[in-house]
Amino acid sequence: MNGTMSKRKRLQKWIDLRFPLTRFVKHELTEYPTPRNLNYWWNFGFLAGFMLVMQIATGVFLTMHYKPDAAEAFNSVQHIMRDVNYGWLIRYLHSTGASAFFAVIFIHMARTLYYGSYRAPRELMWWSGQGLLILLMATAFMGYLLPWGQMSYWGAQVITSLFGATPVIGDQIVIWLRGDFSVGDDTLTRFFSLHYLFPFLILMGVVLHLVALHTVKSSNPSGITLHAQDNIPFHPYFTIKDFYGLGLFLIVFCSFVFFMPEFFIEPDNNIPANPLQTPAHIVPEWYFLPFYAILRSIPDKLGGVIAMTLSILIFAAMPFLDRCKVPGGAQYRPIYRVMFYVFIVDVLTLGYIGSQPPGGVLTTVGEFATFIYFASFIILPFTSQWENRLLARKKDLPKEALKLIRDEVEERYGDSAREDMQ
Repeated sequence: MNGTMSKRKRLQKWIDLRFPLTRFVKHELTEYPTPRNLNYWWNFGFLAGFMLVMQIATGVFLTMHYKPDAAEAFNSVQHIMRDVNYGWLIRYLHSTGASAFFAVIFIHMARTLYYGSYRAPRELMWWSGQGLLILLMATAFMGYLLPWGQMSYWGAQVITSLFGATPVIGDQIVIWLRGDFSVGDDTLTRFFSLHYLFPFLILMGVVLHLVALHTVKSSNPSGITLHAQDNIPFHPYFTIKDFYGLGLFLIVFCSFVFFMPEFFIEPDNNIPANPLQTPAHIVPEWYFLPFYAILRSIPDKLGGVIAMTLSILIFAAMPFLDRCKVPGGAQYRPIYRVMFYVFIVDVLTLGYIGSQPPGGVLTTVGEFATFIYFASFIILPFTSQWENRLLARKKDLPKEALKLIRDEVEERYGDSAREDMQ
């Protein structure tokens, strides 16, 4: 036993002389100082990383048997399901994993919005996360075409046609995306290539995201930078916490994989793609539904595309739109807390609207929900400034929070505001 330990130490010393592995692991993982008050909402960053690794692993195995050919793609998926050993499991892990991945990412974003973790000095970390979301959406969209079912084919036909709304060069962009005048074999081949490439770009983006995180340090529910004595090592305290959360997550995830594997798969996608037969109702995957509803709520095609694009990109402006200096996000800000919950309900409403056929009262509801969606961002600079002055008078906020608010109010409104805060 002692001989084995001695060999291990010698090997570790040999590696450390040539590569700082031990120092890196201690500095960035095991001994990384982490705020002791992180709650379970912070687990979803770890879960997102786990889902990325699982999607890449299952995707590599699926690639070994999938054929990116319009004449064979659908049958190759059936071959994976029926003939490949545990092919059904790998395919369902991958298809259900895509939905689970987006659910984890959306919750991770919601936590960031609730606690205001996008504010200085974490703007670059927030923007890198937004870039990862866009890459993930592109990867999911291209992957949706690969089963070559009815909904896959017609979904790609509709979404790629939206780029035709681009002034002057719209038609050229559509042909460039499809590789032809309509979705076909060339489209499938290039979508397959990019779908395989993009996860590795996402992996590189995650590394940059983690570098940004470790540079500015993790936020915490209080929103106040904790003193060194209030931090604890990441391992074993938060590794245990993350793996406990992972266990709970896998219970839910495996319930879908083994008992409801087709829950997130449109029934029409089990029918081979037929360019001559349009489905009665073309609907994207659930994680695109709110943005799809925004697209449909604008009568003009170009206006709808702009609104849909802006609905995704506008999150990048949050560090500038939110001008309140109260740390802790919605925890100490009653107005922002109400706006947050209204926004969540509005997104869920848009998701439902997007899943239904257009027309009737749902069109009016969709237009109103779209207005609420963008209005939430437009009024935020005004409500956040008002909260600065309102909350500066409150005595039940943390001392650090009161100091931040009062400094901001005095700087913005001058000495006259100092008397109002007393």
